[in-house]
Amino acid sequence: MPPRGNRIKEKLNAGQVATVLGGHDNSTHTIDFFGPLGFDGMWLEGEHGTVSWHQIDDLARACDLWDISSVLRVYSDEPWVITRALDRGVNSIVIPHVNTREQAERIVRSAKFGPIGQRGIYPSRRSYGVPDYFEHANDEIMVIVLIEELRAVENLDEILEVDGIDAFLVAAGDLSQTMGYVAQMEHPEVIKVVDQSIRKIVAAGRTAGALGLTDTMLERNLKSGARLIMTIYDGWLRAATAQYLDNLNRLSGS
Repeated sequence: MPPRGNRIKEKLNAGQVATVLGGHDNSTHTIDFFGPLGFDGMWLEGEHGTVSWHQIDDLARACDLWDISSVLRVYSDEPWVITRALDRGVNSIVIPHVNTREQAERIVRSAKFGPIGQRGIYPSRRSYGVPDYFEHANDEIMVIVLIEELRAVENLDEILEVDGIDAFLVAAGDLSQTMGYVAQMEHPEVIKVVDQSIRKIVAAGRTAGALGLTDTMLERNLKSGARLIMTIYDGWLRAATAQYLDNLNRLSGS
């Protein structure tokens, strides 16, 4: 059988916008619910969320069933963390707090097989039934680094010179904190730095990613040139719940 591919990577390589959806729950049931609704990938939260090593296999399988990308954020840039996560079957990996060129180069070495990198040769689940897997695995695996500290912004030119990284996602949350505006993603200074960073990534001929948590944020970051959009469904649930209960109270006279 041919390699399974990577929906997000394929869309980005074709010059299109790709979407990845996350939220408070990391379960196969949630993936099965959102799988047919049109998003290109599911964000699996292994840094702040509940994803543990023994869950990754099934979460990745659920994404495979719906032909969407399994996008796992790990908690460290340590080579063994990156390699083990990929060996468990996800096809996209997100590395937090990437601040230097040297760090980005080490990440690529850990995530890619030779001749690009030095990822340990291991026949993971994604290789089953694919006799020439190691010849195509680097094309399938997607490496995403998070630009989420002011130090990363300052070193962005050098980080962008590193080959083997598929997308540079400018994350406004932690970035706002390192700028002195804790959790103020809509602060004018934070918006300015996010915009400049996205435009610099695009100008370098690389793929920029950003958050699209609100309509305003989505429009702004798309206009800046971001093509990998990450959003979270939690806000939709809260807004729909409040709207429903307000309507209920109005109709019932409560």
